[in-house]
Amino acid sequence: MRPQSLRHTLLLAIAVLVLISGILISQLVTHRYSVSLMEGAVAQAENAAHKLALDAAEQVLINDLVGLQRMLDAQMTVNPAVAYIFIVRDGSVISHTFSGGVPVELIGSNAAAEGAGGHLEKIVSQKGDRFLDIAWPIFGGKAGTLRIGFSEEPYREKVSQLWLQMSLITLAILVLALVAGQVFVFRLTRPLLRLADAVESIGEDNLAALPPVKGRAETSRLASAFNGMLARLKDYTRRLETSNQALETKNQELARAQRQLRTSLSIAQEIAALPNLKDVCAYLIRSFKTLIECRDTALVVFNSRSDEAFVTSERGTFPLGAEAAGHAHGAFSGLAGIRFLEKEKLTTVPLPLDLQGARQLAVLPFHYQSELLGAMLIGCPAECSCVTKELDVIDLILKQTSGALRRAVLHEEEIRDLRARIEPTSEFSGLIGKDPRMQVIYKLIEDVAPTDATVLIQGESGTGKELVARAIHQHSPRREQPFVVINCSAYPSTLLESEIFGHEKGAFTGASRRRAGRFEQAHGGTVFLDEIGEISQTAQIKLLRVLQSQKFERLGGERTLSVDVRILAATNKNLFEQVKAGQFREDLFYRLNVIPIQLPPLRDRQNDIPVLAGHFLKGFAGAQRKNITEFNTEAMRALLSYNWPGNVRELENTIEHAVVLAKGSAVEAVDLPSLVVSPVVEDPPASSKTITENEARLLREVLEECSWNKTTAALRLGISRSTLYEKIKKYQIFAPTLH
Repeated sequence: MRPQSLRHTLLLAIAVLVLISGILISQLVTHRYSVSLMEGAVAQAENAAHKLALDAAEQVLINDLVGLQRMLDAQMTVNPAVAYIFIVRDGSVISHTFSGGVPVELIGSNAAAEGAGGHLEKIVSQKGDRFLDIAWPIFGGKAGTLRIGFSEEPYREKVSQLWLQMSLITLAILVLALVAGQVFVFRLTRPLLRLADAVESIGEDNLAALPPVKGRAETSRLASAFNGMLARLKDYTRRLETSNQALETKNQELARAQRQLRTSLSIAQEIAALPNLKDVCAYLIRSFKTLIECRDTALVVFNSRSDEAFVTSERGTFPLGAEAAGHAHGAFSGLAGIRFLEKEKLTTVPLPLDLQGARQLAVLPFHYQSELLGAMLIGCPAECSCVTKELDVIDLILKQTSGALRRAVLHEEEIRDLRARIEPTSEFSGLIGKDPRMQVIYKLIEDVAPTDATVLIQGESGTGKELVARAIHQHSPRREQPFVVINCSAYPSTLLESEIFGHEKGAFTGASRRRAGRFEQAHGGTVFLDEIGEISQTAQIKLLRVLQSQKFERLGGERTLSVDVRILAATNKNLFEQVKAGQFREDLFYRLNVIPIQLPPLRDRQNDIPVLAGHFLKGFAGAQRKNITEFNTEAMRALLSYNWPGNVRELENTIEHAVVLAKGSAVEAVDLPSLVVSPVVEDPPASSKTITENEARLLREVLEECSWNKTTAALRLGISRSTLYEKIKKYQIFAPTLH
């Protein structure tokens, strides 16, 4: 039935409007309250499950079921909203709070998700009871799954109470509106319309208070009620947002603490299995990056003597020399604890590229038995996000692993020393051999090459004296300058001086032009005098002057020339014996013998014979285009049994002979020279000295017995004085000088 009057129409409209508005607002508020209440319940339940899972992890891992049951019972007592708790491990329930046993259907109704978080399921029992069931992994799922159920009944009762309250409020407003409309319908029409317009502007994103409405007390009361409700909703929403932010922060802190704990526990186990210092440092760098926000890090570790260091960053590991390591050790030794330093204060320390863009550095020095072992460097940008707790964890880990780092350093040094002892090189600048005496020669060459010291190389023919001289030159600062070889035995004494020092035009018959000597040609480089024991006394005097002053004159010349050369000499004779025999100047010998190198004969280093033979075989087989790769047993036995009077040169010629004659892929004994396979054993001569040497020795002995009285000596020898003088001149025998 339609109302007959405007008053009734307005009253009916007011009643309907108030009723509908109240219902809508009640529904909206109730729904938002229910959703917010349920979200808070879920967050509270997940937080309780997470905490209970962390507390139960230790009990499960140590299999303390009694303590675990007490913990579950205590949780039921503390939190009335908890309906049930049970723990499933490997498909079996190891603890629960059900009085009559866990329902079978409940066990499989929920499972933990992959990762560290839990999984929520809403479950309805056969009686109609509703529960929030949470499955939370214990210790990453390794210790089982925690199942905890929260009853929804308390939250539903709160929603019902809110619905009842909202209904009562709406009813009260409706009654007041009808009464006021009955009395003041005409006066309230306009204010109510304004109030309705203001209410329509309210939304989820707009919870601002309503503007003041002028009117009767009912109208003002209705507006105040809306404002109070909006204020409560706004405050509750703000508190929910703050709570959510706090929960998120706590979750992040818990995750970070769990990650730090897991990392610190696993580092000690992992380091023990790593093979070397490089891997240990790289593992620490990777582990620390999971604990801190700053990504640019480097680890400096000193050796046992603190004169070397290794720097490891994300780019790799590189060594620091003695000077750089000394600067780093001096910079870190005065620090204690965690220090933040400006990068400019570490200018003497060579930092890796990872730290070049940092504004300041967090330095964490670590020690082993009060001795500085190294430091952890963390590059901080302009906005440093490193916190003290994270750095404290890293500092603790470094202290715990300092012993392992020290052992890794000592192990690295032992391996390097062992390699230096057990892996000698078999090739050095053309020289081949692993024999310890050859290794000593290699080291001696490396030591003397950078200097300009004169070197006397002695050894039998064919032992490689010229190769040693070339190796010294190649490792010297003069390597880019000439290397001039002078074979002193290849020239007559009359031509040797011209060859060495050069000559002027007309200096002797046939000298049609000026010729520069070998010393001039070697200016700035090295002169190698091979077979130095063969030069004449006159050449010895000039050579002595060159060694002393680096000056000489050409043969037939008057102008003194200056050269810058290094002199290396070699001989297959015993120069010291020649000095005693008066055939070589003593002062020149000591000038040449500054650094003596004695090459061992091949027969004294038989272990090098297979190495040298293999080296020559590879070269000659390639030159002859033959596929010969080895020696058979008989051939190698023959090579090892032979005495090798010609040394390495004879061995080289022997291998060339064998490669030419070999037919198969291996050298056989028949391919070797017959002298090597079946050496001829000759009777030793009665005397190892020549007639000339015996005559010179006899003259010297008789002169010494006669106190150098030549007349008496000639009578004793049965020769004339003139013959004696000729022989003294021939053998260059001089009476000792009295001082």
